Amino acid sequence: MSTQADTETRDDAPAGAAPDEDRPARRGRAGIWRPLAVALVLALAAVGVLAFTEQRRDTSPAANRALVDAQATTKAVGDVSNALVKIFSYEHGDVAATERAAAGLLEGKAAEQYRSLFAQVKSQAPAQRLSLTTRVVRAGVSRMSGGTAHLLVFLDQVSTRAGRPAGGTAAAQLAVTAHLRGGQWRIAEIRSS
Repeated sequence: MSTQADTETRDDAPAGAAPDEDRPARRGRAGIWRPLAVALVLALAAVGVLAFTEQRRDTSPAANRALVDAQATTKAVGDVSNALVKIFSYEHGDVAATERAAAGLLEGKAAEQYRSLFAQVKSQAPAQRLSLTTRVVRAGVSRMSGGTAHLLVFLDQVSTRAGRPAGGTAAAQLAVTAHLRGGQWRIAEIRSS
């Protein structure tokens, strides 16, 4: 059944012109771009699958030595805990000893942060006769791969002024990144958590 609209549409076409004369050109361009678009979508999908697979491989329990290597985990916890006690404990009469210890236990960003922080301690502790004792309450490795370990460490710190308590116990929670260098874990980054 033909309607008036159908008739008008057909009548608008120029006489002698094929009804779909300009369509082959569009199909020709679409014929070029469509395979390119499909190839692009497939390439992006492949990259996504590869990235997902790589991420899954890196986060698998087997890739995290903290879950499968008790000896390495114990060594990392011990080295980092001992280092934190040494660098965050000081006596007002010999802050240089703490500074020397830190030089051998810290590297990278942690060493820079520590130098900045400890400059204040060095200038104020002797005059205020302030000493600080740090104790690791709990430490654990959350992730270890290759020569890098990520730890969460809980500290208690007690300060004294001229040998007398200068306040209660202060607690701290630190996220620590350490690198294994020559059989010793060195702290590369410290963040408060």
